[in-house]
Amino acid sequence: MAAQEFGQKSAGVAFLVSAGIVYEIIAANCSSPQTTEINADTRADTLMKWVNLGLVQSAIFVGGAVLFDLEHWAPIVLGGSLAAGIMWACYIHGKSAGLRSNDPGTEY
Repeated sequence: MAAQEFGQKSAGVAFLVSAGIVYEIIAANCSSPQTTEINADTRADTLMKWVNLGLVQSAIFVGGAVLFDLEHWAPIVLGGSLAAGIMWACYIHGKSAGLRSNDPGTEY
């Protein structure tokens, strides 16, 4: 990525839009990392399935954004990738912490 990309107003918007769509798509498909942790013993596999489906959908939308705006492909891909990695890590942590916990969940 060229150094000129940084500091451009439209590149920042493209970065935020790309990151935001990943969060929105995953949120639309899942409950939350907190719910994953609380109910990991009964719902972790189902929730993680929807996280993974959300990541696939997000990749499709981020790829579409790149096709529409080739000039800003780098911030679009960077924003989407960063958001996807953060959200995936949050859900993996929620699942792992919930499966280690002896606290009762909210679903039985």
